[in-house]
Amino acid sequence: MPTDDCLRPPVLRPGDTVMLVSPSGPTSPERVARGVELLTGWGLRPVLAPNAYARQGYLAGGDELRAADLNAAFADPAVRGVICTRGGYGAQRVVDLIDMAAVRRDPKVVAGFSDITALQFALWRGARLAGVHGPGAAWRDERLPLSSAESMHAALMTTEPVTVTAVAEEETYAVRVPGRAQGRLLGGNLCLITASIGTPDMPDLTGAVLLVEEVQEPPYKVDRMLTHLRRAGVLDGLAGVAVGQFTDCADGWDTGVTDVLTERLSDLGVPVLGGLPVGHGPGQLTVPVGTPALLDADAGTLTVSPAVR
Repeated sequence: MPTDDCLRPPVLRPGDTVMLVSPSGPTSPERVARGVELLTGWGLRPVLAPNAYARQGYLAGGDELRAADLNAAFADPAVRGVICTRGGYGAQRVVDLIDMAAVRRDPKVVAGFSDITALQFALWRGARLAGVHGPGAAWRDERLPLSSAESMHAALMTTEPVTVTAVAEEETYAVRVPGRAQGRLLGGNLCLITASIGTPDMPDLTGAVLLVEEVQEPPYKVDRMLTHLRRAGVLDGLAGVAVGQFTDCADGWDTGVTDVLTERLSDLGVPVLGGLPVGHGPGQLTVPVGTPALLDADAGTLTVSPAVR
């Protein structure tokens, strides 16, 4: 595996306080209540950020409020973890306001996915902070069964490597190029990866295993995003590609999202593994990001070093 030179925050332990923040879209108290119940059951002490339920159109309050909540969490020594309530949109609007010195001074595990990919990228750029790509605190039992809760618990509260196995029932399972690849796992939501091109937060993916997942984007838009990444040179030098869930990515054309992923990724000359239950779909699992990973497309597994120490 590659040199493990990332900044790993301490593992969460029973009794630790975690702050629930909303860096992106607005959330509902009903769904967050279920997340609070779950976190409390693990022995953690979840507390709501002051503006966690703020609303301003499609944002969870103004930029200054969302940034203030993040900075308060990073600066408070009593807070040991930061759990985002949900994604949506808005993280890119506040990442330049984050106090990275505070992040580096007292690193804390940050969990979230979807639009939170932008936050994870910013924390990687500003502090080389390893993070956790997993469900938010606005927990939905109908989408997140016991296996999802167990996966997130393991990623936050143990220092064991995380192994995710491709699932035949996943739509992207057929997307596969044989081989094994080692590299740092970086990425997340495809739309946010593409939106990061040209910003200071776009990571150098040379030698990395790229994680991609998406929701409600028709195949032609997935094609457009992957083509943009290719033309921008972002995929040059990749070690491999881990393909997660592409949920509700259908339209009226006879070309499906699996066809697009296969066509746009299979000629990169690197191993590709689809069918990973990571993303917006049922049974979502949690994976560290920013840490060394082994992608084994022959065995159908992705093994990732922990984000916590």
